[in-house]
Formats: sequence, C-alpha cells, structure tokens
Amino acid sequence: MRKKITGTSERPRLAVFRSLRHISGQVIDDSTGRTLCAITTNSKEFRALVKSTSSVEAAARAGKIMGEKIKAAGISTVVFDRGGYLFHGRVKAFADGAREAGIEF
Repeated sequence: MRKKITGTSERPRLAVFRSLRHISGQVIDDSTGRTLCAITTNSKEFRALVKSTSSVEAAARAGKIMGEKIKAAGISTVVFDRGGYLFHGRVKAFADGAREAGIEF
C-alpha cells in the first residue's frame, strides 16, 4: 500500500472488510474517529434477505443498502477504502451497489 486513505467530515471513508463468509462496510469520519453508519451480511435482518452471505449478489445487495443508509445520513460523496483487497468480485459488487444507490466515490 502506497498511501493511507483517510476520510473527512465532508467526505468520509467507506471501509470494506471481506471474510470468507461475509462482507461488511462502515462509513468513518477519520477527523473525529466516529463510525457514521455500518452494515454487515452477518446480521439477522440481512441473512433473511439472501440465500448465501458469501455471494457476489449478497455483496451487491449489502452495497445498495449501505448506499441508502449513507444517503439517509445526508452524505453524497465518500472515499472508498478497499482495505488492501483487489477491486474485483465481492468488493467490486459492494462498490457498484453503493454507486447504484447514488453515492459518488
């Protein structure tokens, strides 16, 4: 990694974590250290929506729900922090889902 990604109050950081079974994302204001909103495929509510939590479709749906939560919080642009993961597969699907909801990176 060449440079650490940081978010501000005007443009917070959307950090993604990927495990073998789940994907999660959180919007972080690094100037105050607060998490503004978060989602994970490990929650009971989300598991009821999808068949598999480790699929690309689940990541895309999580990204779309995350985008809606970000919009509800009054944020329109974020810095996408892929966390060292390749921008491919589930990470890309998560990002595309957030973009579908109207979030700009």
